[in-house]
Amino acid sequence: MSAPDIKSGSDASAFGKLAYLVIDDFENFRLSMRHMLRSCGADNIELVTRAQAAVQYCTYNHVDVVLCDYNLGEGKNGQHILEELRHKKLLQRSSLFLMVTSETSREMVMGAREYQPDAYLTKPINLAMLEKRLGSLISQRNALLPINREIDRENYPEAISLCIQAIPRMPRHKTWLMKTLGELYFRLGDLTHAIKVYDEVLSQRELSWARFGRSKVLLANHRYDEAVAGLRALIASHPDYMEAYDLLAEGLERQNKPSQAQKVLERATNYSPNALLRQKHLAELAESNQDLVTAAEAWRRTVDLGTHSIHDSPNNYLALSQTLGDLSDGNTEIEGIALAKEAIKTLNSMEKRFPDSDAVVLRSEIIQCRIYAGQEQAHKAEVILERIRPLVQKMPSPDLETSLDYAKTLFRLGYGEEAKSLLGDLSNQFGDDPVTLKKIESLLDEPVSFRMKVRARGLNRDGIEAFESGNLKKAKSIFGKALEMIPDHPALNLNQVQVLMKEYEGDTSNKELLKSCQQYLNQLTKLPEQHGQYRRYRALQRKLKALNL
Repeated sequence: MSAPDIKSGSDASAFGKLAYLVIDDFENFRLSMRHMLRSCGADNIELVTRAQAAVQYCTYNHVDVVLCDYNLGEGKNGQHILEELRHKKLLQRSSLFLMVTSETSREMVMGAREYQPDAYLTKPINLAMLEKRLGSLISQRNALLPINREIDRENYPEAISLCIQAIPRMPRHKTWLMKTLGELYFRLGDLTHAIKVYDEVLSQRELSWARFGRSKVLLANHRYDEAVAGLRALIASHPDYMEAYDLLAEGLERQNKPSQAQKVLERATNYSPNALLRQKHLAELAESNQDLVTAAEAWRRTVDLGTHSIHDSPNNYLALSQTLGDLSDGNTEIEGIALAKEAIKTLNSMEKRFPDSDAVVLRSEIIQCRIYAGQEQAHKAEVILERIRPLVQKMPSPDLETSLDYAKTLFRLGYGEEAKSLLGDLSNQFGDDPVTLKKIESLLDEPVSFRMKVRARGLNRDGIEAFESGNLKKAKSIFGKALEMIPDHPALNLNQVQVLMKEYEGDTSNKELLKSCQQYLNQLTKLPEQHGQYRRYRALQRKLKALNL
């Protein structure tokens, strides 16, 4: 590798070879920055005032150095620009992004750090400060340019080779080289060499990035306990290392500990609240944990953060409105009414923000229909249903999420058979997709309001506990109460059948027990073969037949 080592200070030729973009909404500051850059030897300098112009310029022009003010008035701020440039891959690895700000709040700094600017410059900025800070970064950039070029080309083997060659010759960059080397081995899937790099670094010094990298490799190797322990220790010593929270949550989910994963993300979002994707992950996790209050708050934050973000999506609005709708379902008190109104308002905002999508409007109306039904406004719900029913039926290729949402609404309005028919068609269409089948199965099993689902699940757990302790009378009573709420639930019906069969073993003269078993099994005659309870259903059918002989 022919790149030179860093030299002290800076020279005009180093500044002069690069292209600069200055983003600030104050003309005086833009002109001042241009004057100072020219004094350092820079020549190719573009000035813009707003985010849209900045992103557009980077789309069509190569930029080596971006100097971006954090506060740009109304609209996107510097964090949003950095987020978008990273997401669209409009900045090369060799490009430098410097966040310029007079604001030093933890919330701002933590939010901006999520997208890893190369440096912060605090206003007011003078020539000496700019020349020293930027000159040092440019010198490092030039020294490491050959490696970064190969990474941009995704030529990772060559980049690894250049890193290995540079380590003995560029001791001042050893930390950067070892960190990059570990990341490159990981990208190539060479986990053995990756962990050797991190272990070598950690044997000499405890560095947070090396501990994080090692945990990432352990997680990829399915060594979940070691990875989780390492990440917990890392967060304890470096509570501002935000990537560690995300990876720890992932590790806990892999260990099937979703509640613990949720707690980790709650702590992370309290510490750094402006990361949209983390808020979204928290919302999804809380939903799966049936913690709809936390889910709603995280979805609210996700929608709010999306206002100026590249990650804005109608799906975030839909998810928030669905969660609020579930919380309001069956609650016609002041709190429930307020939640339902917020859900409708969210959907209206979404339709204004994404006005050109018929699919988005259809999803919105499906959810509104269900919300009105949950608020006992049956007439409003039926009017919407009559309007959307032909639209759903005319969909050329049914969108999965729209179809599932529509089935949920049909169940809520009492059109169970129509909903089951739709879900049956989806089961045939997506029979090879276990994730989709699980969603269909969940709707078939529990086509009721969220509150009733939670109550029925609690009764199911209590019934199983009573059965396992040998208290058949109590188990039968509990499963009976749950089945009053969800009479078609496969697992509940089969649990009740097992209780009755066990009771029959103690009193074979009581043939009424067998008749009851048959009645519960008859509830499941339309159970799809793809359903997770189908094999159990068939086995109990055969067992009942044998007992009747």
